[in-house]
Amino acid sequence: MSFRYLVSRQSVSKITARLRSRYAAAYGFAALTDPIPISIRSATHAAFKPLQNPRSPIPFNRGIHSAQVVDSVDSEEEDDGGVNEFLSRFVWIMRQKLNVAYPGCDKETVDGMLMVIVQKVVEEMEGGGFEHKLGQRQAASEDFSEDLWTTVWEVSNMVMDDMRKEAKKEKMKGFLHAEEVKEMCRFAGEIGIRGDMLRELRFKWAREKMEETEFYESLERLREQEKSQEKGEGGEAVQQAEEEAGETEVNAEVASLLKRRGKIRYNIYGLDLSDPKWIEVADKIHEAGEVIWPKEPKPIFGKCKLVTEKILQSTEADDLCPLLAEWVELLQPNRIDWINLLDKLKQQNPGLYIKVAELVLDEKSFQANIRDYSTLIDAYAKKNQLEDAERILKKMTENGLELDSLTATILVHMYCKAGNLEGAKQALESLRSQGFQPDMKVYDSMIKAYVNANKPNLGEELLREMEARNIKPSKEIYMALFRSFSQSIDVRGAERIVQTMLLAGFQQDLESCSVLIEAYGKVGDPDQARYNFDNITKIGQKPDDKCTASMIAAYAKKNLLDKALELLLQLEKDGFEPGVATYMVLVDWLGKLQLVSEAEQLLDKIAQLGEAPPIQLHVSICNMYAGAGVEKKALQALGVLEAKKEQLSLHEFETIIRGLTAGGFFQDAERMRKVMEAQGFPSEKLMMNLMGKSFLSKRPSMR
Repeated sequence: MSFRYLVSRQSVSKITARLRSRYAAAYGFAALTDPIPISIRSATHAAFKPLQNPRSPIPFNRGIHSAQVVDSVDSEEEDDGGVNEFLSRFVWIMRQKLNVAYPGCDKETVDGMLMVIVQKVVEEMEGGGFEHKLGQRQAASEDFSEDLWTTVWEVSNMVMDDMRKEAKKEKMKGFLHAEEVKEMCRFAGEIGIRGDMLRELRFKWAREKMEETEFYESLERLREQEKSQEKGEGGEAVQQAEEEAGETEVNAEVASLLKRRGKIRYNIYGLDLSDPKWIEVADKIHEAGEVIWPKEPKPIFGKCKLVTEKILQSTEADDLCPLLAEWVELLQPNRIDWINLLDKLKQQNPGLYIKVAELVLDEKSFQANIRDYSTLIDAYAKKNQLEDAERILKKMTENGLELDSLTATILVHMYCKAGNLEGAKQALESLRSQGFQPDMKVYDSMIKAYVNANKPNLGEELLREMEARNIKPSKEIYMALFRSFSQSIDVRGAERIVQTMLLAGFQQDLESCSVLIEAYGKVGDPDQARYNFDNITKIGQKPDDKCTASMIAAYAKKNLLDKALELLLQLEKDGFEPGVATYMVLVDWLGKLQLVSEAEQLLDKIAQLGEAPPIQLHVSICNMYAGAGVEKKALQALGVLEAKKEQLSLHEFETIIRGLTAGGFFQDAERMRKVMEAQGFPSEKLMMNLMGKSFLSKRPSMR
């Protein structure tokens, strides 16, 4: 905002004439010599609101509000707009200051003071030096006291600053809606910039656009001034310029823009992109992109289209080599054409996709890279076709392509899924040899492979390695190792995993307590099993059927029937109802104690539950009746087991044979031993034991 554009001599003269004609006769103020208190000048800028009058809802852009001071200027005169705004703001602030300085004066007196002050300001505006005097400390006026004159200049500077800020704000609004700024905002929104950050960027871009426009406008004004000066000087200026060439060059350098020293440096995320090497990198990337990924595939028509349809409609049993050779001869494809064909196969004939993808690896026009091989290896790995995946891997190495990190990761997952620990270890070492560390998924696959191979100690080593690298294992990994140690009857290992879980922030739950109870039950430590059983209630959980069965099995290991019954009575009071698992443990225990009638009562309760009894229950029933010499019922239980021989494990076969041997049914035990051999389990040790006992005791077979 500048007074050059704000004030025209004609508009100021009009305002001056109106002021004098209206108030010259009404008031006799020629000068105000009384000093204004210091409180007027100490008022801060923020204490005043020149844009809003709390006493009147009329905005300031309609001119001076008080009809007793200055009449509003006709809105049709555009030249008076800037002066009206300035005087309106000025009168509003000065009125507040005068009311503070002279609290006892009435409104008419204050209006008279304002008339005199405004008249003096308008005279200064007519003088033409008002703009240059703003911002400078002025000498006291002959008409006003030093304090009043200082206050007038402070208020004038304040008003001019507000008007400049508003003008700049209005100009900024226009650049906020510029097309370039909108385009950059749309791009920022597409890449995920939202909220306050996008708002700040929009204002930043609008401000830069405004500064750029102002800069070029200033250059245009300089150029116009220079042209006007050249026209005024005429031929004399030209002649003088030719004689004083040196001075002209110096003046041109002074008038011209300053030259930048040094090179422009572009830094993006700390990376210096002003280095010339990035130009070469960009050119190479562009060339490689054109070779690897051309713009679009070639159009397919005529006979080539018919051959393409035949390929898409073929089956896996068909020989595709002649069709592919004919297709190559007709189309002369490049890589993008091959990829286009493979994409169509993947959509329309997925079963044929892998076969064709393997065939095109040998085509020179396909330009196969390591990613094509790794994609095929991954596809075969997902189908558990280990031999086919290894064949592609061998072909890749024969073509001179080294194993990369992605392919090594795929191989780790494939071998772990297939249970091939040696292959998984080799792939993991290959991954590390290239400087890559395993990620969470690789660790998860390797640990689960060790767990499936019943090698939890090796899995625990990888777990410690993850912790050393600040990779937090999942609860699933902890529980897999935990269960593996428990099944291996390694209580110390299970306790280590539990402590590690607690340090990692995973609290004990019903599952972890159940696994510990089962582990302590297998090693014959019912006290520790009961301690973990009581922990279930401490953590706010209720023991389930499986957990209770593990606790009863721990008592059965030491034959503590009284404690087991006491526990069951206590749980029944708390509302617990035993299930198949608990009844099955009790039936096995009572069968070993030859308490057949009590065990049969529990069998009736199992039948009432309506659930199919597991194979372990039939094993317990067979041993109970064989040991008790109940031939008919033992025969029925043994028939059920023979019918379900595929479901029997090595331990269950051994339990059945020992039970039959202990009951004196040696021929039936020998028959079950042969069934065991037919299922692929070793039975030499049982055969020697069976032969030894058959000589000591003779008893007729059940059949």
